[in-house]
This record gives sequence, structure tokens and C-alpha cells, in this order.
Amino acid sequence: MNTAPSPPAAAEPVTASPFDDDQWWQDPSALRIDGVTVSVRASGGAVGAARGTAPGQSSLVHVTAGTAVQVTVRLDVPLGDATGFWHPDAGWERTLPADWSAWRPLSLIRSAPAGCLYDAAGQSLLAFAADRVVGQSLIRFGVSEEHKRFGVWLRFPLAPGESCLVRLATPGVTVAAALRELRDWLTELSAVRLLPVPDFARTPVYSTWYAFTQDVNAADVEAEAALAAELGCGQLFLDDGWQLHGTGRGYAGCGDWLPDPAEFPDLPGHVRKIQGLGLRHIMWIAPLLLGNRSDAHRAWAGRAPRYVPHLDCHVLDPRHRDVRDHVVTTCRTLVEENHLDGLKLDFLDEVMAYADTPPCSAREPGYIADVGQALAELLTRLRDDLRSLRGDDVVLELRQPYTGPAMTTFANALRASDCPADPVANRVRTLDVALLAPGGVVHSDMLMWDPDATPETVARHVHGALHAVPQISTRLSLLSPGHRDTLAECARRRTPLIRQEAALRSDMGDRAVRGAVRSSSSRPAGPRRMPWMPRSSRQAPSPARSSATSTSRQRAASRWASTTAAAPGAAVSAPTVTGCPNGREHRPRPVGQEGDRSRVALRERATTTERERCGPPLMERNVRDVAQHGTHRTDGRRWVAQCSSAVIPSSTTSWWPPAKNSCWRSRPSSTKPSL
Repeated sequence: MNTAPSPPAAAEPVTASPFDDDQWWQDPSALRIDGVTVSVRASGGAVGAARGTAPGQSSLVHVTAGTAVQVTVRLDVPLGDATGFWHPDAGWERTLPADWSAWRPLSLIRSAPAGCLYDAAGQSLLAFAADRVVGQSLIRFGVSEEHKRFGVWLRFPLAPGESCLVRLATPGVTVAAALRELRDWLTELSAVRLLPVPDFARTPVYSTWYAFTQDVNAADVEAEAALAAELGCGQLFLDDGWQLHGTGRGYAGCGDWLPDPAEFPDLPGHVRKIQGLGLRHIMWIAPLLLGNRSDAHRAWAGRAPRYVPHLDCHVLDPRHRDVRDHVVTTCRTLVEENHLDGLKLDFLDEVMAYADTPPCSAREPGYIADVGQALAELLTRLRDDLRSLRGDDVVLELRQPYTGPAMTTFANALRASDCPADPVANRVRTLDVALLAPGGVVHSDMLMWDPDATPETVARHVHGALHAVPQISTRLSLLSPGHRDTLAECARRRTPLIRQEAALRSDMGDRAVRGAVRSSSSRPAGPRRMPWMPRSSRQAPSPARSSATSTSRQRAASRWASTTAAAPGAAVSAPTVTGCPNGREHRPRPVGQEGDRSRVALRERATTTERERCGPPLMERNVRDVAQHGTHRTDGRRWVAQCSSAVIPSSTTSWWPPAKNSCWRSRPSSTKPSL
């Protein structure tokens, strides 16, 4: 995986017609590997494909060009029992499209050339990845109505003598196992060391975005930071609104990247106060956006010809060397002058507006025609500059869709794209990010909820960030007692899943789903038992139910112990047994924990709308569930279990340990101090 920028190849730019009547061409020299047919052709030139001959490389395809050509590689398999297709930019779309669906652009800042076709049993039928994770390319995939086959088309330019590698993963394994194989292969190809992850990057984040939006000021942030530190957060992300002209919807004021003197009159002093509370301070910046209200617009308008209507601003073209110099200098100055601990880089994907723009005709020094290669050069310089200031003790956060396997060379925190108040989307997206990320930590999107919602809603949002570093973004000082107690109890109970193959085995996850679904469907009528309710109002469990629960806990604890033994020295968390949204959480009680403490019960009665919305995107409400278990799964637990060995935050301590005698710690209501 070549992540270092290179001079633009002397090949025709990658193009795609809206319709290709010959995309199922017959290739007499096609390769057949583990049931996959690999066909290659080039427009106006010679190209060859060969199967790897070295040990362990039989599933590797080498595509080599003799002249400058545009290459199309087709991978196709029989439909079989195919039910869905996963790719890094899938979002909610995991169904099987027709083969005349649109071409999708790929580059360093947009998805990745990888995917997995799977059947009703969750087994891989076709899983692939290509090593062109930086430069611009195109992908199309879908079902052939005529041939009854599923095809994937990859299109990219090659210079004379240049080659591309395509890897096919072992079929018949789970989606997560297949993608893990491809992720490890891409990691081995990388010639650049992954950006190290400081310990504080794995701690919970307090973000100002959903809590304040752009109406943010130093005094209010400092007050919230004190509560966040007591809760156990280790980082504060100061989001959009700190900068000059940073008010109002849209980004017409972006470009100067100076603090608003009315709201942040002493930004370095503000940063020191936050750090004095024990929090690291990271600031948001969108360095490629250029608004017409900024002073920088007059100087840089010529380098930002593309206007983005939904952002109400222009986008700088990073293919020009002076633009890259300007962005790197701006970011370095912001970190250096304010003693920041890192940056949250936003809206980098907007430069894809230049992906279909013809390259500059004039011979301009330092010009890079490929947008992906240009961003790679920019991020390489930015990474090196910030490390020269802070060493390895710095965080650079990126968000979907620019979270492909090459990005952990330049950043060490990858965030799910915006999904306000949607815990299901948060869980799906954090897992999608983790599946192909060879390093770094995965950050959830910020957690927000209705101030008048039930405490169960708060628990659901925290649960949605189970497999990532959570980012809390609500006004902590305004929380209701029920919300405060729920958040404190979740904070006290939760521990991270770590990156270990045996952290949570899929068989245990399957049993967890079945048990949770059964228990939720047979739940007795009566008041719900939640940890903030007085003990006298809780429903006493029946002897039979108590015995069954005890046996289930013993079995789960035994499996937890076996996984811990399988990974000596690793911090393996207790498995969470959940049937969300209609289930509840059971966790084996850690040694030394008070036995009479109530556990957090994530019990929710999902509406029909929620079931319809949650099921298909999670790849779990399919024929397998009905055939094998006689019911639908709405939480994707098998998917969660299989993905648990992907890149997930790890730590040797539990998440969010509230400080001793903290007002956040769960206590009887009569003794709980108010905020």
C-alpha cells in the first residue's frame, strides 16, 4: 500500500460512462480463483493479469500495464445465496443493486477499493481489496439480470510499467474475518509506520458541538469541562464556533482561523485552564474551506474555484503546492501558539469536487494532478510538523468517509460521520470504520439526546458507542437527575472492548442474542426495574428466573476467563450480553464489585418503526434469523461479536471511572449532591 505521494502518472484520467453495454465482456484469459472469475481489459493499450506464484499469494492478482491505459478489472461470482454487499461507504445501503448502478469515486479521502459480498448465513462469497488506496479510481458493483451473477468493477489509470495488486480473501468465512485478512494485507504493504496513539486518545471525549453548536464561549466551556473531568473524560474537543465569523449556519466565515475576540479573548489562557483540569484540548478546523466573509478570501479566491452550496463556501484546491503550504502553516500555527494537544480535521472530503476537474495545463512547480495524492502529500507534511512540536503525544482526528485503511498513516483517531441522536447509526458506523482500520482508535459521533427524554434513552445512546471511544456532547450542568444518574451509572459500569482476537467470540455473541431475544419476548408485565428507582419499587425476580440468570452469568464469566487466559497480559473486558433495542444488558460481575449494586438495564421497547429502520442496515434481519431462530434480530449482535476483534479502543483501565466521592457516582438520592 503506497501511501507516499508520487508524481502524477502519465496515464489518461479515470473516467466512467453512465452506461456500459459491454461490461460483461468475455475474457478468454480470465483467471479463476476460489470460484471468482477475474477479467481485465484496458482502453487503447496493453494490460496483463497474472496470479501470484509465491507461497501464500495464490489469491493475489497482479495487473500490469505496458502503456498508459485506463484499466477495468471485473470480479464476478455466481449469485448463490447472496443477501448483501458491504463496502466502506455503505452506510444504510447494504442491499444488492443492479449492475447498471452508478460508478462511485474512490481515493484517499473517499472510501476504499474493498468490499464483501455475503450470504444469508453471514459468510463471505466474494471479499476483495486493491492496493490503490490513495490515488483516484472508480468502483461499480451489482447483480447481472442476464447472467445471474454478481460483479464488481474497479477502474483506474496505470502508467507504463505500473502495476496494481488485487487481493481476494478466503471465501466461506465471516464478513469480519474476511475483512480482517484484507486489512492485514494492506497493512503489510504499507511502507510507512502507523501514527502512534497516545494513551489519552482512548479516554472519553467531551465535545462542544451538539451541546453548544456555534454559540460557544470560553467561560461556558470551562464550566462544562470541570464536570466532564469529574465524570472521567480525558479530552475536550472545542468544535466549530470558536473562530472569527464562526456564527450562523454554514461556513461563509471560514478561512482566517483566528479566535473570536468576543467569545475567546485569551485562547491560550483558555487552553491552559482546560488542561489544568486534567483534560487534553483538541480544536476543530476545516482548513480547506474558504468563505467569502473571511479576509483570507481575497488572497485565496483564485485557488478555490469550486463553490459548495450546502456549505455556503468555496473549497481550496490542494493540488496546488501553495495551497498545501498555506494549510500546513495554518494548522501548525494554531497548535503551536495555543499549545493544543491535537486537531480535528473536518470537511477534507469536499476536495473531491476537483476529482473530475481537468488538471492544470500550465507547468506549475509542485502541482499534483491526482486529488488523493495531493491530500496524501498535505497530510504527510502536517503529520510531520505536528510531531515535531508534540512528538507522539498528539491527536489528529478524521471522520468518515475519509477513514480508509491508508488514513491511519496520517491520523490516529477515526470518527463516525454525523448521526445526531441516532445510536443505531453510531454503532453501525463505528464498526464500519473499525473493520478496515489497521491502527488508531475509533471515535463515535457525539452523543446527544432530548433533554425531556427518559433515562432509558440516555442509556441507549451510550450503548450505541459501545465499540468506540464515546464523545459526550450535552450540557452536563443542565442534566436532569434521571439523566445524570444514568450517565454516571453507565460511566461507572462500562469497560472497553479491546483489540484481541478472542475478546468476544462469535459463538458467545450468537447465544447472547438468542438469550436476550427470548428474555425480552417473555418479559413479565409490571414496572420496569431501573437502577435509579428505589429498591422497594423493583420487581423481585422469581426463583426460576433468578436461577437461570445465575447459570447464564456463570457461563459468561467462564468464557470471559477463557478469553483472558488466551491473551496473557491483555486487558479483556467482560462480554456484554445485549438484545437491544428490545433486550437488556447482562454483564458478569467483576471480582470485588459490590454484589448488591444494581446493574444498568438497557431495556427498551422498540417500536415497529425502529425495528424496520434498525434491521436491514445491520445485516442481521435476514433469512438466517427466521430460519435458525424463528425471530428477527434487531441489534446485529452476531455482527458486533464478529467485529469485536477489529480496531477498537483498548486500555488497561476501565472507561470513565468517576473520581472518588464524585457527585457523579451513583448514591442514594437523599445524599446525592446537585450540580
